[in-house]
Amino acid sequence: MKEDMLEVLVYLFENYIADGLDWDTDHTEIEEELLGAGFDGAEIDKAFFWLEELLTVCDQESITLFNTQSTNLIRHYAEGENARLGGEGQALLARLMGVGVLDLNSREMVIDRVMALDSRDVNIDHIKWVVLMVLSNQPNFDEVAEWAETIVSDGLVPLIH
Repeated sequence: MKEDMLEVLVYLFENYIADGLDWDTDHTEIEEELLGAGFDGAEIDKAFFWLEELLTVCDQESITLFNTQSTNLIRHYAEGENARLGGEGQALLARLMGVGVLDLNSREMVIDRVMALDSRDVNIDHIKWVVLMVLSNQPNFDEVAEWAETIVSDGLVPLIH
């Protein structure tokens, strides 16, 4: 049995979210499919809640938290964020901001959703998936979709030419 909420999220992303699923629909059929695929019901519920929270955070995007024109800001991570993201995760977020894949608001969404993962150990691959899920809910996802998928699948950060 698959018992990790992130596995459910990755499955949902690969099979539904990337194809533009309208998340406001009834989840009964999707839940039945997930149960049939071997996912635990409690983990499915956690994943659905996590996604609902992501959509809430993305809907609040219209309320800009930061002046996205500011490029010289330094992000100081709280103790829990530092422990959860680690140096590698923080470096990834900084690189993604540096190449314009993330802005200040989307970075904060990623941090929020990483902190909400129900996993004891969060590694760089988990953070990459969260980045992809956050970006997929942004209006400009089509512009960065290829980059984002490359980051998750190949572990690379594409260069701007």
